[in-house]
Amino acid sequence: MTTGTAAKRAAFRKLHESGHFILPNPWDIGSARRLEKLGFKALASTSAGFAWTLGREDGEATLEEVLDHLRVLCGATDLPINADFEAGYADRPEDMAVNVTRAVDTGVAGLSIEDRTGNELYPLSLAVERMQAAREAIDATGQDVLLVGRTEGYLIEQTDIDAAIERLVAYSAAGADVLYAPWVTDLVENRAIVEAVAPKPVNVLLRTPRMQVADLAGIGVRRMSTGGWLGRYAWDAFERAAVSIRDDGHMPE
Repeated sequence: MTTGTAAKRAAFRKLHESGHFILPNPWDIGSARRLEKLGFKALASTSAGFAWTLGREDGEATLEEVLDHLRVLCGATDLPINADFEAGYADRPEDMAVNVTRAVDTGVAGLSIEDRTGNELYPLSLAVERMQAAREAIDATGQDVLLVGRTEGYLIEQTDIDAAIERLVAYSAAGADVLYAPWVTDLVENRAIVEAVAPKPVNVLLRTPRMQVADLAGIGVRRMSTGGWLGRYAWDAFERAAVSIRDDGHMPE
């Protein structure tokens, strides 16, 4: 790899200034390098995809394993990496801030912090304190790393767009550079998010085939990620082939 960390971070910030880009999520060195060869401009880690490589479920990888994984991804490609850092691997803001500092040291260009613990959202006041702590931790490093504020309500069936927007606006005020509400699929709701946090950029998860990049770009979405879906497609194809060999005695058509 020839591109330095500072250059990757500068390129990543530049991508967020205008237009739109797709941010696919690799889960290992091979998938990262394949995506780079396909011409993508930046990548993001996926907590689910990485956990599956360990034979575990999303959320079961340890902090140390994730930090090692981020170092590997950052060293495997000339593209900037946005870290899926889940909820920062700590509840207390001060503990999470320590972990954020360690994540910055891996070489990432962006880092997302969620507002969920288990199947519950953190109280808004605590979630805001956590975002402020993440912002302060990044700033203290002196490194140009983007902070992504995520609200996870839609993942736990709290599908109130007004509540989601309230949280994203609060996270923006607390220092998040990019705002993200995964699993919001409706174009009207995504437009409302974009308008509420403007001029800051919004990330949208490409969760279904009906979600079209052109439509999302048309309402002002700046970046679109794939989360664990590329990994899920890969594992599904792997299992279908294995089952075909086991049950039918041949590779699938």
